[in-house]
Amino acid sequence: MTTPLSTIAREKGIRYFLISFTDLFGTQRSKLVPAAAIDVMAESGAGFAGFAAWLDMTPADPDVLAIPDADRLFQLPWQPDVAWMPADLYTMDGQPVEQTPRLVLKRVLNQAKELGYSIRTGVECEYFLLTPDGDHISDPRDRQSKPCYDQQSLMRQFDVISEICDGMLALGWGSYQNDHEDANGQFEMNWMYDDALVTADRHAFFKYMVKAIAEKHRLRATFMPKPFPHLTGNGCHTHISVWDAVGNANLFHDPHGELGLSNLGYQFIGGVLHSAEALCAFTNPTINSYKRLNAPVTNSGATWSPNTASYAGNNRTHAIRIPDAGRFELRLADGAANPYLLPAALISAGLDGINQKRDPGPRYDNNMYTDPLSSEKVKYLPTNLLDALRQLETNTIFANAMGQAFVHSYLKLKQQEWHEFSTQITPWETETTLDC
Repeated sequence: MTTPLSTIAREKGIRYFLISFTDLFGTQRSKLVPAAAIDVMAESGAGFAGFAAWLDMTPADPDVLAIPDADRLFQLPWQPDVAWMPADLYTMDGQPVEQTPRLVLKRVLNQAKELGYSIRTGVECEYFLLTPDGDHISDPRDRQSKPCYDQQSLMRQFDVISEICDGMLALGWGSYQNDHEDANGQFEMNWMYDDALVTADRHAFFKYMVKAIAEKHRLRATFMPKPFPHLTGNGCHTHISVWDAVGNANLFHDPHGELGLSNLGYQFIGGVLHSAEALCAFTNPTINSYKRLNAPVTNSGATWSPNTASYAGNNRTHAIRIPDAGRFELRLADGAANPYLLPAALISAGLDGINQKRDPGPRYDNNMYTDPLSSEKVKYLPTNLLDALRQLETNTIFANAMGQAFVHSYLKLKQQEWHEFSTQITPWETETTLDC
């Protein structure tokens, strides 16, 4: 029998619960529920007006109910009298809300399960620590042109970094390293890979935890893809492997395969490359995302982001890197990627590759930054969000895997975002065209 949440609350000193869901734009929406009411809320769900979030609903639609997943309870390490639980959205009559990102991921994982697969993922989340107003990096002494792994700059932010890392350790995530990244004021923190849904829930909570602890230290954390034009942007590199249904055997691993990767793994890569342009609508979901992709050289000498649908061995200039046997890394995604839609889209494309036995083509180990390949050899990625959305519109693979209704809603809201952006008159436009 499942232990009531109110009992867990008494045992762990929890006074309040955050029942949280992530909407289509990656924004976390929550209700703060006192422990005295949590058992009722956990069973019946917390009510939300769907129109108030990015879910493609109207004010006339009935409320949606957020049913929390009690198995994924995270007690806030920095505020232990509060616990956070991810939730799935349902209608008042018990039907799943198809545009719920967490349910979209569950749908795709069920498709993998039907094929006899389980999926494991890991993410590398990069973020900047800024001044409270968000205008400048928080450490004025962090000025090197190549600040990556800089010990002094890392340790000046020890209080923030260590508190976040301690939180991950307390939660049992297996945090194993933290570093100063390639841009001034930028950091990355790594924890162990796991089941794709487990990783997605942790990814969602990690973004909340980083921002909350940064605010506690009077700083502002951002996962924005490209907050500064002269610095490397925030990536969200994703590692993935396919296992058997019970999770005992890594089906991507083949000691006799090229780079230790099995034929199944290469077919998965083939599917990702086949749908790469449309995949960008999920891996790079904001207008700002395309300031990171196809960006000019930064202060450090490299953007560390891809611009082609290509794969390589242990080479960070391509969209896909095979760093060692049994897995690969997708370097395409950025910090704005939805923690649930990123793996859902990646897995959808990869399963299509397996089902269709797609050939990824040749591996390229050139330096794409200094020795780029022609468009006759590789496909170039979209240069703006609108092009990525147009690719998604014509791609049936994601609609079939992730749901027609979901893709329709996602396209509708993202196209509205593009149109809103297109109506803005920027200072650059005024400066360059006012005298025409």
